[in-house]
Amino acid sequence: MGLFQWIVSFAALLALAGPSFSQTAASEAVPSAEQPNARPCERPAEFRQFDFWVGEWTVTEKGQPAGTNRISVREHGCVLLEEWSGVSGSTGMSINYYDPSKQKWVQQWVSSGGLLIYLEGGLRDGNMVLEGDAYYYATGTRAPFRGAWTPLPDGRVRQFFEQSDDGGKTWKPWFDGYYTRK
Repeated sequence: MGLFQWIVSFAALLALAGPSFSQTAASEAVPSAEQPNARPCERPAEFRQFDFWVGEWTVTEKGQPAGTNRISVREHGCVLLEEWSGVSGSTGMSINYYDPSKQKWVQQWVSSGGLLIYLEGGLRDGNMVLEGDAYYYATGTRAPFRGAWTPLPDGRVRQFFEQSDDGGKTWKPWFDGYYTRK
């Protein structure tokens, strides 16, 4: 069978399947706003717990410029996307999402410098607290890692990270940044 005959046969098959075949397949693949639960992340309070971090930010550490960060809501409220740009030229991204099956927030970070961070957790006393580990590509080492995001009364957000080099017995500060809205 030649290409032309195959195309004609395929077109005839689609016609036999009915005029709404392609529309049905598309509607099942991408829910519309009219379908029940088409946007399940937009309303539940758990999906909005980290919204205090959403925005365009200037970030400082120890009073000095550290970089800029943009946190945006994506996928109809199911994901917070972080886009970091450091003053030294470093860049990185994270996706942050609420996992209802675990009832936890998850952050997965990857940087241009070869750092991969995976954290899980949730709100504790108004702070987002996530724990997990950091993996350094260059050395092939993994270390316990944790972070806390604290909304401050003046509208800023403090982001404090710690790392343990002894399996979690002791912790040392890794980053202590203050986010100010642009």
